[in-house]
Amino acid sequence: MKIYQTNEIKNIAILGNDGSGKTTLTEALLYESGQIKRRGRITQKNTVSDYFPVEQEYGYSVFSTVFHTEWNGKKLNMIDCPGSDDFVGAALTAMHVSDTTVLLIAGSKGLEVGTQNHFRYTEKLEKPVIFLVNQLDDENCDYDQLLEQFQAVYGSKVVPVQYPIQTGPSFNAVIDVLLMKKYSWGPEGGAPTIEDIPADQMDKAMEMHKALVEAAAENDESLMEKFFESETLTEDEMREGIRKGLASRGMFPVFCVCAGKDMGVRRLMEFLGNVVPFVDDMPAVHNTRGEEVKPVCDAPTSLYFFKTAVEPHIGEVQYFKVMSGVVREGDDLTNADRGSKERMSQIFVCSGSNRIKVEELRAGDIGCAVKLKNVKTGDTLNSGDCENRFNFIKYPNPKFSRSIKAANEAETEKMMNALNKMRQEDPTWIVEQSKELRQIVVSGQGEFHLRTLKWRMENNEKIEIVFGEPRIPYRETITKVARADYRHKKQSGGAGQFGEVHLIVEPYYEGMPEPESYSFKGQEYKMNVKGKEEVTLDWGGKLVFYNCVVGGAIDTRFMPAILKGIMQRIEQGPLTGSYARDVRVICYDGKMHPVDSNELSFMLAGRNAFSQAFREAGPKILEPIYDVEVFVPSDKMGDVMSDLQGRRGMIMGMTSEAGYEKLTAKVPLKEMSSYCTSLSSLTGGRASFIMKFASYELVPMDVQTKLIAEHDAEAKED
Repeated sequence: MKIYQTNEIKNIAILGNDGSGKTTLTEALLYESGQIKRRGRITQKNTVSDYFPVEQEYGYSVFSTVFHTEWNGKKLNMIDCPGSDDFVGAALTAMHVSDTTVLLIAGSKGLEVGTQNHFRYTEKLEKPVIFLVNQLDDENCDYDQLLEQFQAVYGSKVVPVQYPIQTGPSFNAVIDVLLMKKYSWGPEGGAPTIEDIPADQMDKAMEMHKALVEAAAENDESLMEKFFESETLTEDEMREGIRKGLASRGMFPVFCVCAGKDMGVRRLMEFLGNVVPFVDDMPAVHNTRGEEVKPVCDAPTSLYFFKTAVEPHIGEVQYFKVMSGVVREGDDLTNADRGSKERMSQIFVCSGSNRIKVEELRAGDIGCAVKLKNVKTGDTLNSGDCENRFNFIKYPNPKFSRSIKAANEAETEKMMNALNKMRQEDPTWIVEQSKELRQIVVSGQGEFHLRTLKWRMENNEKIEIVFGEPRIPYRETITKVARADYRHKKQSGGAGQFGEVHLIVEPYYEGMPEPESYSFKGQEYKMNVKGKEEVTLDWGGKLVFYNCVVGGAIDTRFMPAILKGIMQRIEQGPLTGSYARDVRVICYDGKMHPVDSNELSFMLAGRNAFSQAFREAGPKILEPIYDVEVFVPSDKMGDVMSDLQGRRGMIMGMTSEAGYEKLTAKVPLKEMSSYCTSLSSLTGGRASFIMKFASYELVPMDVQTKLIAEHDAEAKED
């Protein structure tokens, strides 16, 4: 295979909603470029993409598929991404390592929620976008209406390059207003017949051509000057203007295909090869030190590993992008994340499960390797004179969690190894062995996401697993001041144990004044601060501990033991056994014995005194509250609002965003357990949401009473 230079390489992500035809388009692109001799069918389970058993089982893309085509002396690396929002991690990864996004639209459905989400990500990443309308042969497709919708949502930057003469089952021709030609196909598609534009289409074509010329000219001053002089541009000048417009997101061209019949695909390939930006046309990325790393061949070698696939009979296949330099077969590189050495014994370019061995890959190119010793997704390998690291991919927070356990407890370790391996393939799976919740919790992007994990675990790994409702990480705190004392005394022959501790506890808040005096039952207690220790708790909030003991009632050396006892108890609140937080503790008095007092005695005395005081200080349960943003069609807004309010949600605001309504709310985590499933049911799959932790807030009294009763019942069972 030819070795391609950086200025001959283009990296393209193919995205679109479920059912828009990405896998079918991939087959047509590979067929047209000569990579495959026969187009596969999803129904026949023989496509280049979707070759994993779980994908063939469900009929959905679960993983992204990396493939390449060679066209007119250029190499096009493409990544076919899953359409479901549950597998958004693959789409995000693809957008980060590619330079242009082809956004596929189902002709009968228009801008769906998945399309909107993908466009929103391209906006954040500042990636060029080409809209590609597919399935023009669908009887419900209305191209003119689609174009109006695109322009209403994304503005005048949406510029058609092609339009169909007619849509529906009789679709077989488009007018290309860049080349000003008519392209038509026979029933089998493939190579088009290229003719002059018919007279009855000329006015419409000229109007669109003029709009395209003007849009291309707007992206280059010299082209704009020429356009003002002559009101036209040459074909090459238009291509240059469109390329610059794409790179700056100054325009979003619209193309037409019917991928299932291989109509329009060859013309799309021509445009991708001739017009979309090359790797070196796009802004360079930055390493973790903020230094710009340009895709040039005469720089040190840096490889970024963006994807791991575990294939039967092969094991881990690691996909990488050459960020700079040149990687050659046999190169010895250093893993910047792990410090280990790796030999690139073989390197490949790939099309799904098909791999072609190559001797070298140059800056900007994408390839894969097998049998690397210690390389994980997100790692960087460098040549000896380079210290780059990259972590530019930011994944969304999980939206759906379940506790997980092996049906056979003896297979727990095997299950954990399998989960960690799967997380290499999809970093949006989060696995946590929670000491607090006493559960293994797996979190993902939705119910289907976790159902896929279960299928793979049971069918590929042969481990039967059980999902359950995850416990909620409640917190406990106090609402008023309380006092308690406790004497620990034990005598059983020989040295005994003795420690007495007097404590005051109160709610803590930032900036509160130092303790001075307290009054209990008419008796005043004045404080004289001898020492202070602030403990920032791992689970949030603080514990502030004061030593206010005077007259040597308790020796200073026992204070750490008292604090240790308090810390033991703060990990298990009295109401639900949850972590406590935001408590101020003043140790103001006590007693010790010259012989029997020791650290253990004061640790136990401190723990029990704190427990008593905490129970009398108006303990309350706090629950995690999440900020939730829901993107919903306007006709479903009322249903979604009512549902959120039924989940104890507080609506914070509503705005319109790119054709959808954005609803913001604060909702308790407890009520979000199966929200993704409910939202899909409410809106027919037309809405999506994101959520992130906001704060801990007091639960309502009726909820607190219910939680305490549930905890007491569990304790009795134990």
